[in-house]
Amino acid sequence: MKTRVRFAPSPTGALHIGGVRTALYNYLFAKQHGGELIFRIEDTDSNRFVPGAEEYILESFRWLGITFDEGVSFGGDYGPYRQSERRDIYKKYVKQLLDNGKAYMAFDTPEELEQARNATPNFQYDAKTRMSMRNSLSLPQEEVQKLLAEGKQYVVRFLINPGEEIVVNDLIRGVVRIKSDILDDKVLYKSADELPTYHLANIVDDHLMEVSHVIRGEEWLPSAPLHVLLYRAFGWQDTMPQFAHLPLLLKPEGQGKLSKRDGDRLGFPVFPLEWHDPKTGEVSSGFRESGYFPEAVVNFLALLGWNPGTEQEIFSMDELIKAFDISRCSKAGAKFDYKKGIWFNHEYILKKSPAEIAKIFAPIVANNGADASMERVETVCRLMKDRVNFIHEMWDLCSFFFFEPSSYDEKTVRKRWKENSPEVMAELCDVLSGIDDFSVEGQEKVVMAWIESKGYKLGDVMNAFRLCLVGEGKGPGMFDISAFLGKDETIHRIKKAISAIKPVNG
Repeated sequence: MKTRVRFAPSPTGALHIGGVRTALYNYLFAKQHGGELIFRIEDTDSNRFVPGAEEYILESFRWLGITFDEGVSFGGDYGPYRQSERRDIYKKYVKQLLDNGKAYMAFDTPEELEQARNATPNFQYDAKTRMSMRNSLSLPQEEVQKLLAEGKQYVVRFLINPGEEIVVNDLIRGVVRIKSDILDDKVLYKSADELPTYHLANIVDDHLMEVSHVIRGEEWLPSAPLHVLLYRAFGWQDTMPQFAHLPLLLKPEGQGKLSKRDGDRLGFPVFPLEWHDPKTGEVSSGFRESGYFPEAVVNFLALLGWNPGTEQEIFSMDELIKAFDISRCSKAGAKFDYKKGIWFNHEYILKKSPAEIAKIFAPIVANNGADASMERVETVCRLMKDRVNFIHEMWDLCSFFFFEPSSYDEKTVRKRWKENSPEVMAELCDVLSGIDDFSVEGQEKVVMAWIESKGYKLGDVMNAFRLCLVGEGKGPGMFDISAFLGKDETIHRIKKAISAIKPVNG
């Protein structure tokens, strides 16, 4: 049987990073087995539909490089792939369950259900209570027909018989055994909107789309026994997919499921892209807009709940596909170590060439009013990229390459600007003006010889030199800075500093 897996989000808002990981694992599993990944939209809950959510989800995967073989917006031979467009298909299978006595119609109103819950602690609609409720099992057939003729709304409930043992073979958790007695008669279909619930729609879709493996979050594990029973009820046991329930993504502290509030509280995104809620107007941060590389996010997520069995941490997508083994996924929840995510982004900055970094940094340079060629931006990126976790952090660290200091850091002046610094810097200007080869090597040879001949302390000279060019005690090697600035700008900045810096007492 060909490997076919699916990712089936609901268009109810932004895609949570846990959903992204589920999609990634499905993608890796499909590619490793030469299979196919289906993109299906679960929009049977019309009350929760959010405009723009579907396109947001698709754009998230385009950014991340997770591609689908068929589905909504991709086409394929098993469509339609949007559940709201499959009403007639589901009705056929609802009728099959009703005709075969595997399900029944329930006419209980919301008020009657609430009354039952209030009257019976831990009320559950099941074999013990169903005959006391208003449904096609407890009511005379004449009354059932009368209710239908009057157009009364109803739901179709799955008939679960007590006393059965349900076995779920999970690729991650092994054999899970559940007694049917603990399950309730789940609602499978609602006449109000003529749409199925998640349980029925997914079983029918997975069967008709020939899904071989269902890889989903741990939160769906309680529904797995019901889905096994539904496969039995339809007589589809031989084509039932294999299940794999992934571990939860936990708060960074490890207690409880990761939520958007955790990101707000600790300052990290939990959505792949920035999300603008059309209902509330609230804007939530995204990994893309926060400056993460998509490949760093993929690498980070892949290792949240899966262990390659080696010390390797940096994986390309191709390497992940080759290494991925779903049996090595953890049963326990995975802490969302957002600091590790930042580390991954830094590592991917190191892997990229200065030219790649410059394409991202150049607009930031321009937006700050600097007029610099791509060649010069690339040089700055070569000198500075190892000092940041995100490209947008570079400007604050290296604006001095493009603009002379407008002020001088008081703490650095107090520590680095000695009594004789003006005199020494004036001498340095004379030395630099006589250098024909103003490259890093050309300067270093002459300046170092001058410092030695004068008996100056190297640290005193170079720290004052840095203060003149940068305005504070930061930046790469001094000759890298002065070579970039050129002779005239370097001397200009030193002379300006000599006039502007006033020694700070203390």
